[in-house]
Amino acid sequence: MFGRKPTLKEGTQIFSVKKNGEFNDFIFGVVTGIDGRKVGVNGVIVNPVGLKNKIAQGKTGERSREILEHPTPDNVVLALVYRVEHENFTEVLDLDVDKCDILPPKIYGMLDGWIRESLPEFINAVLSLPPGAERDEAKRVLKHRMDTLVDPTLKRTLYAVCRSLKILN
Repeated sequence: MFGRKPTLKEGTQIFSVKKNGEFNDFIFGVVTGIDGRKVGVNGVIVNPVGLKNKIAQGKTGERSREILEHPTPDNVVLALVYRVEHENFTEVLDLDVDKCDILPPKIYGMLDGWIRESLPEFINAVLSLPPGAERDEAKRVLKHRMDTLVDPTLKRTLYAVCRSLKILN
């Protein structure tokens, strides 16, 4: 009747973090192999530089600092509103040292799509421009991008984020 708790095996989608200076970068990927307490992961590592800059400038609250110090699959999307840098990640995680949370496929798809579709750049373009014609054009581009997304979870999350940022009008 009830499903079994997911286990870590090849093909499992995971979330992890890697220390980068004062804060953490986050990783989401797919397990490619397991050898005892070592787990091979192939995915993406994301450096949320935009949020780090906002914190350095003193333009954010305590919640933003918490997201970067203790990222989770649930709060990390808030860091993806600002500019990010990302690159492919193919390394081995040590389960005795590294965090390794199993991600549900929908959440993994949403996070992966958010980065692969370059959504932080579209949102950041709207947020960083002063009111006027350029910002209106950036909103139109973002709205068009939202309308062309295929993944319903990604689309729903993006709409929710844009509504909360009040950039959908």
